[in-house]
Amino acid sequence: MTPTPGATVVRPYGDTTGDGMVQLSFTLPVGLDKRAEGAALQLAHKMGLDPAMVVHAKPIGDTFTFFVVYGRVHHLVDLSQVEVVEREFPLLSAKEVNAVIRERLRRPLVVLGACIGTDAHTVGIDAILNIKGFAGEKGLEYYKEITVVNLGAQVPVPELVARARVENADAVLVSQVVSQREAHLRNTTEMSAAFREAYPAGHVPLLVVGGPRFDESMAAELGVDRIFGRGTTPREVASYLVHALAGPAGRAGSAERAGRAGSAERAGRAGSAERAGRAGSAGSAEQKSRRSA
Repeated sequence: MTPTPGATVVRPYGDTTGDGMVQLSFTLPVGLDKRAEGAALQLAHKMGLDPAMVVHAKPIGDTFTFFVVYGRVHHLVDLSQVEVVEREFPLLSAKEVNAVIRERLRRPLVVLGACIGTDAHTVGIDAILNIKGFAGEKGLEYYKEITVVNLGAQVPVPELVARARVENADAVLVSQVVSQREAHLRNTTEMSAAFREAYPAGHVPLLVVGGPRFDESMAAELGVDRIFGRGTTPREVASYLVHALAGPAGRAGSAERAGRAGSAERAGRAGSAERAGRAGSAGSAEQKSRRSA
């Protein structure tokens, strides 16, 4: 069986196309024995796998067991109903990013990065910021027009906010790997609230968070400008930063348009004043001519 080109309704693939076979893993708080394997199969059946089989079971101590189950599901996926956060900006090279910053900002773009709360996993933030980078791409330290300040791990939110003010940061990048008990969501909400309390409206740095357990569609709910998920590369982040901060639709573009509007308004006022002055001078001259006559 071969997949239909352009099909929008699909099923999982295991041994043959469209057979509905899936593999999933989970842990149960029971020691490894026949009863534990039966419990794993019962859970699989309740999740809609039929038939299902335990293909791997490994004890974790005396009271926990890790399982891998293989089975068939009968659910269909309609691709036309899938909603994702699409990239709304072009991917730029390091040379192009630097050129946009020089042309639009006319100064270095300042990026502050950290892992906040109790999160000590810096591999994510380092992959984006450090010059060695990730996936064959150089990190933001490589970009000549970007100034990077990497605070590292376990940075308290008040310290992050204070340092952002000292560095006059344009963007704050936060990585969250630890997600037990939704710690990444709580930390992000706390961070965004702290920045909005510390900065006047309209002057909050661009707030960007990333990590493997984030839902990219939750940016507005968490109070940040952008969320990046697993596999994000430095080039994607750099391209987004110039799009949001220095692009025509970004903050620099808005400021430039506001400046142009202000200049136009001032020019209009000056023109009106000049025309009024000319009209007044003409009127005075006419009055003098009448008196002389």
